[in-house]
Amino acid sequence: MPLPGLCWLVCCRQGFSLLARDHGEKEEEESFELRNQDEHTHTGRGQLEVTLSQPTRSANGTPCLSGVPEEKRSLITQKTKMTMDEDPEVVVKGWLLREVQGGWLRQRRFWFVLTSDSLDYYSGPDRDARRLGTLVLTSLCSVLWPDKHTYKQTGYWSLTVYGRKHCYRLFTKHYNEAVHWACAVQKVIDSKAPVETPTQLLIRDIEENKFNPEVVEHIYQHNPILRYTQSPLYAPLLPFPYGSLHHTHMASKGYTSIREEAVRLFNCLQQLESAREPIPLIQGILQTCLDLRPLRDELYCQLIKQTSTTSSQVQSQTNPNPQLRYWQLLTCMSCTFLPSCGVLRYLRFHLKRVQSLSVDPEVESYASFIGQALEKTRGRECVPSWEEIQGLMGRQEILCTVHYPGPGCCQIPITSHTTANEVVRKMAERLGLQDSRNTFGLFEQNACWEKAIGGSTIIADVITRFENLSAKDPDSDCQCKLCFKLYCLLDTENISTDSIEYLFLYEQCHEMVVRGQLPACEEDLFSLAALRLQYLLGDFSALSPYPALEQLFPAEVVEARALLAPVDPPGCPSFPGGLLAGTLWGHKRRQEQDQRLRARLREEGAVVMSTILERWKALVGYSGRDSMAAYLTIARQWSGFGCTLYEVDFYISSTGSFSQKLWLGVAASCVTLYRQGEAEALESLPIAQICSYGVSDSNTFRITAGDRDLLFETTKLTEIMQLMNAYFSATRRQLGKDDCISLETNPKLHPSLFELPSHPV
Repeated sequence: MPLPGLCWLVCCRQGFSLLARDHGEKEEEESFELRNQDEHTHTGRGQLEVTLSQPTRSANGTPCLSGVPEEKRSLITQKTKMTMDEDPEVVVKGWLLREVQGGWLRQRRFWFVLTSDSLDYYSGPDRDARRLGTLVLTSLCSVLWPDKHTYKQTGYWSLTVYGRKHCYRLFTKHYNEAVHWACAVQKVIDSKAPVETPTQLLIRDIEENKFNPEVVEHIYQHNPILRYTQSPLYAPLLPFPYGSLHHTHMASKGYTSIREEAVRLFNCLQQLESAREPIPLIQGILQTCLDLRPLRDELYCQLIKQTSTTSSQVQSQTNPNPQLRYWQLLTCMSCTFLPSCGVLRYLRFHLKRVQSLSVDPEVESYASFIGQALEKTRGRECVPSWEEIQGLMGRQEILCTVHYPGPGCCQIPITSHTTANEVVRKMAERLGLQDSRNTFGLFEQNACWEKAIGGSTIIADVITRFENLSAKDPDSDCQCKLCFKLYCLLDTENISTDSIEYLFLYEQCHEMVVRGQLPACEEDLFSLAALRLQYLLGDFSALSPYPALEQLFPAEVVEARALLAPVDPPGCPSFPGGLLAGTLWGHKRRQEQDQRLRARLREEGAVVMSTILERWKALVGYSGRDSMAAYLTIARQWSGFGCTLYEVDFYISSTGSFSQKLWLGVAASCVTLYRQGEAEALESLPIAQICSYGVSDSNTFRITAGDRDLLFETTKLTEIMQLMNAYFSATRRQLGKDDCISLETNPKLHPSLFELPSHPV
């Protein structure tokens, strides 16, 4: 065949192979023999039941026996059976490709033999073949199973076996064979007794002799692994599986393997001794433990090791108290993560031992503080903030700034364990709101959005989120803050006009007006804006610096007024859109339209502001209280006053009717649907008629009332559930009834009971 024709044939064959690989062409069936090894068990812990004999056609392209003479074929078969019978410890054996370093071949073919103790590979299947390598299998070894991504890249199914010193990456063309090898290796690993490190054995000895101080001190004196050291650590104190994190999502964060990260942690601990600014290093260590959960016990053991010796025994000329940083980090750890039960017992014993032996009152204070913190700590979502770590290093509370409607704010002392409910209780007591019938809650808030905080949420985590957001965009004007506000409005009629609660009601009502969530005609909106100016500035004065229009009047109404006027001036010729699309003239015309629209917005804004100022002039003599009362009188004309509105993208009822872009209003007496901007309700469900409610999937909320089911598609599922739970809980407390509502238990509906983000006061 001519050379061009040969090249064409080779390319076509390779192309068809890649096409079959991408589309998952059916593999050839292979024959595997599975049998029980009843006659021999090497370890005595359990039988390895899977035995795989060599198939008649190898998985990696070895020639089959069809072309071999009958006499020679029977001889080979007899030799194979004899080998299996003579090696009862063999679990699986066969040809596999192994990835090798160096050379022009990336993969080389070897004869692999899996026994109950190791995975060996030879130059061939003969008895006198040279053994080229051994991977000893223990309980710490791990197997990475075949994945389709590697198959599409290479055309082979791969499995990776990780050992202490070696890592075998093996390949085969057949998925079944790769899975059988992976299963067999994993079964051998599972049959091994758990590996225990010297540290674990010594911890057990200490636990058994904890009531005999002399024996415990003897253990510490004769085992340097338990004591403070300035030398590096070459292996983790606890057992971790061999293997890499490159195939996990943690690889994107730069982590290599658990064992290597454990050794790096100890290196970071030793850097703390001489660090001028320890807080960034402490945050990095805690972040590693947050990302890699198994390292939490390891870090606790490393810190116990570095604080087990009294300060007087480890003093140096350069650092009179090198253990101080370790105690500070141990304090931060105790307020962030809880260790496992075994390590927790060891930690408590360590703290008592240090308190009994130490002559340093500061060390005793740290040990006492850590013991108390362990009683309160539960899982944290974030590592402590800079301010929190600074407070923990000095064993002090931190001050949290909580804003409330109006210009006011309070400084509330908190710890690493303070929840939102506790802050709400403190704020209510400080502001004298503990006797109110309404309930209050904490909110995350900035200029663009607002979100209720769950009652069991740890406030220190919220502060850390604020710190992280501020670090990402330090120049942003939308800085987050904590706000204390009315949450469940159970009684809006009997609030005293002289109370701060009345101010809360007024300010939150104005927030709804500015956001466009209080349906009213334009005349009422002009009056509300004028009353707001009268409340803020008093009587009209031409010299008064009044607020921007966006703080007085809904921006959506101004935009709607501007869009009513034609954007194109009269007499401007209109051209077919297709004729001008993509041309310079079309682009210029669109720019002119945008400029005219912005000009219209400025003109309408000026007209609206002028109207508001005229209304303001007519309010001469109104006091602040009068302005607030008049403002709320107008707002109460809406039948949905007092409800909280949530945007609903889609709504469908069991009768088949559906709508888009609605408001779902949740109040103490009913749940109501409104068209956005309209005051009349589309549908209203009294609380007494609601049988169940819950979350049916990731973005669908469901309410059942009698024989009617209402489904809402919204992104505010958590907030709606929290508020409805709060209303029903508050109603039960006030009425003394426990059967107001039952949450649906249908397996198709999975309602999530969130914590109440408000606390009754």
